[in-house]
Amino acid sequence: MAQTIPQGVEYVRILPEIVLSLFGMVIMVLDPLVDERSTQKLLGLIALIGSVAAIAATLYQSQFPGLGFWGMVKVDGFSTFFHILVTAIAAVVILSSFEYMQVQQIRAGEYYGLILFGAVGMCLMSSAVELVLIFIALETSSISTYVLAGFRRRAAISSEASLKYFLLGSFATAFFLYGVALMFGATGSTSISVIAQALRLSPVPVLAYAGIAFMFVGLGFKVAAAPFHVWTPDVYEGAPAPVVGFMSTAPKAAAFAVLLRVMFESNAPGRLWLIWVAAALSMTLGNVGALVQQNVKRLLAYSSIAHAGYLLVAFAALANNGIPAAMFYTASYAAMNVGAFAVVSHLAGAGERYVTLDDYAGLGRRSPLLAATLTIFLLSLIGIPMTGGFFAKFYVFSAALQANLVGLTIIGVLNSAVGAYYYLRIIVVMYMREAREEVPAIPVSPALGAALGISVAATLYLGLLPGRVLEYASRSAAELLH
Repeated sequence: MAQTIPQGVEYVRILPEIVLSLFGMVIMVLDPLVDERSTQKLLGLIALIGSVAAIAATLYQSQFPGLGFWGMVKVDGFSTFFHILVTAIAAVVILSSFEYMQVQQIRAGEYYGLILFGAVGMCLMSSAVELVLIFIALETSSISTYVLAGFRRRAAISSEASLKYFLLGSFATAFFLYGVALMFGATGSTSISVIAQALRLSPVPVLAYAGIAFMFVGLGFKVAAAPFHVWTPDVYEGAPAPVVGFMSTAPKAAAFAVLLRVMFESNAPGRLWLIWVAAALSMTLGNVGALVQQNVKRLLAYSSIAHAGYLLVAFAALANNGIPAAMFYTASYAAMNVGAFAVVSHLAGAGERYVTLDDYAGLGRRSPLLAATLTIFLLSLIGIPMTGGFFAKFYVFSAALQANLVGLTIIGVLNSAVGAYYYLRIIVVMYMREAREEVPAIPVSPALGAALGISVAATLYLGLLPGRVLEYASRSAAELLH
C-alpha cells in the first residue's frame, strides 16, 4: 500500500532530480577552486557519489507512488525503472571517464557536472505526464549532450559533431513542440491523462493525428530512428567515446519512456503504421550502413540505429506485451552498449587515434581480458543465448508475433542475421589477425575495470536470470495502462 507523504514534502516526487542538481552545482562551484591535477579524481568522485545517491533517492521515492505538482509528475513503477536505469548509466559512464579524461588531458569539472545535469532532464522525462514539462526536461537533457559532444575541444571533428547535433537537434525539438501545440488544439489539454480521455470519448480530430506525427519526429531524432538518423554516425565519430556511450543509451532510454507514455497511456491514434515504417527502416538502414564501416565508432553508431528499430518493434505490438519487452530491451541495450564504448574509449588512446578495425587486430593476444569483455558485449548485441541481448530480442519478437506483426518480425530476424556479420567481424579481427606494433597496450585502471565489471555483470544477469526484471516491467506496464 502506498504510504502517505508527510505534509509539505511533495518534493519527494522529484527527489532524484534534486540530488543530481545539487551535486552538479557543487561540482561547478568547486571546479575553479581546485587544482587542475586534482579535478580529475575529486570532481569525478563527487559525480559518482551523486549518481549513487540519486539511485538511493529513487528507491526511497518509490515508497510514495502517486501524482505531484498539480498532476504534472507521476511516481510509479515505470518512472522508478527508468530513473534507476538512467542514473546507473551515468554512474558507469563517470567511472569509465576517469582514465579517459586523464589520457586526453581535458579539464574535467564541467564534464561531470553536465553528465549530472543531463541525467536530471532524462529522469524528469520518465516521470513527467504533462507535455510541456516533458519538453522542458527534453531541452535540459539535450543542452547538456550538445555541449558534451564537443568536449574534445582541440579536435575539429568534435566541434563539428557538437554543431551538427545542436542544429539538427534544435530542428527536431521544434517539431516536438509544434506537435504539443497541435495536440493541445485537438484536445484542449497537455496532460497525458486528459488527452487519453478526450481521444477515447469523441471522434479523433485530424489535429490529433498531426500532433502525434510531429511529436514522433522530435522523439525519433532523439532515439536515432530512421529516417531521422542522419546525424548519428558523424556525431558518434566526433564526440568523446564515453560521451557516446552515455548519449547512445541514457537519452534513448528517456525518449523511449516518453514514447511509451505518449503512445500507449494516451492511446495515440495512428501509431501502428507510423512505428511499423520507422522500425523497418531503422533496422534495415542501420544494419546495411554498418556493413561497410571501418571506424568502430561509426559502426556502433549504425548499430545503434538498428537497435532503435528492434526496440520500436515492441511499440507496434500490443500494450500488455510490448511495454515490458521495450523496457527490458532498453535495460539490456544500455548494459552492453555502455560497456562496449568503455572498451572503445580505453583503446582509443590520446587524441582517439586508434578507432579503426585494424587497430583491434591481435587484441586477443595483446589484452586477453579486454578482448573477452568486448566479445561478451558484441555477442549480446548479436543476440546470442546467455546474454541480455538474446532475451531482449526474444521478448520483442514474441510480442510482435502475438500482435500478428509477422512481416515486421521477419524483417527483424533477417536484419539480426545481417547484424551478426559485422559484430563477428570485430571478433575475428581481435583473435585472428596479427597485432599492429604501433598500437600501445595500456593497462586497465581500477575505475574502468569497475565500469566494465558492472556492465558485464548486468549483461550476463539479464541473459541468465531475466525473470525478475521482466516481472517488474510487466507490473509497471499494468500500472501505466490502468
